[in-house]
Amino acid sequence: MAHRRAQWAKYQDRIDPSRLVFIDETWTKTNMAPLRGWAPRGERIKAKVPHGHWEDHDLLGGATPRPCRCAMAHRRTNQRRAVPALCRQGSRPTLKPGDIVVMDNLGSHKSKAVRRAIRSAGAKLFLLPKYSPDLNPIEKLFAKLKHWLRKAARRTIDAVCNAIGQILGTVNSIECRNYFIEAGYAQPKVIPL
Repeated sequence: MAHRRAQWAKYQDRIDPSRLVFIDETWTKTNMAPLRGWAPRGERIKAKVPHGHWEDHDLLGGATPRPCRCAMAHRRTNQRRAVPALCRQGSRPTLKPGDIVVMDNLGSHKSKAVRRAIRSAGAKLFLLPKYSPDLNPIEKLFAKLKHWLRKAARRTIDAVCNAIGQILGTVNSIECRNYFIEAGYAQPKVIPL
């Protein structure tokens, strides 16, 4: 594992970040509530937190140094079919020949359908080294998304999906580029002659 991380780091700054497309998934639930809050010293925070029946969905997204390209929510039971569907429907129209799609080592990311969908757009698939979320800029985007979803406290799937759209609408290209820089994918350096 350390060898693969070292090998990845060796070539990380040689790739033009504008060619990179990171695809990953996370979960959302209808019972998400803030994890922390402020209250006067010695007093408890008063908040409503749902218990009992709730729904969960997976969210797939693609991140580039430009704003998030796509997002697609689906039920967890359809996970095996969702990644190829994202590659066909969500990312593919914006994938260009020469793009590099980067994913983690989840089994559904390695399927023939995923590879076929990416190759048909003229892009290449690279898999991150195992246990390397720090090398994936979309993880930082998902962390922000979950924080704001907890704050929004939506209780139906439709409301959660609407909140996701609103939150992703606030993400600008500077923020996305900063996620990439923090993960080690610096902008190409211009060397004066």
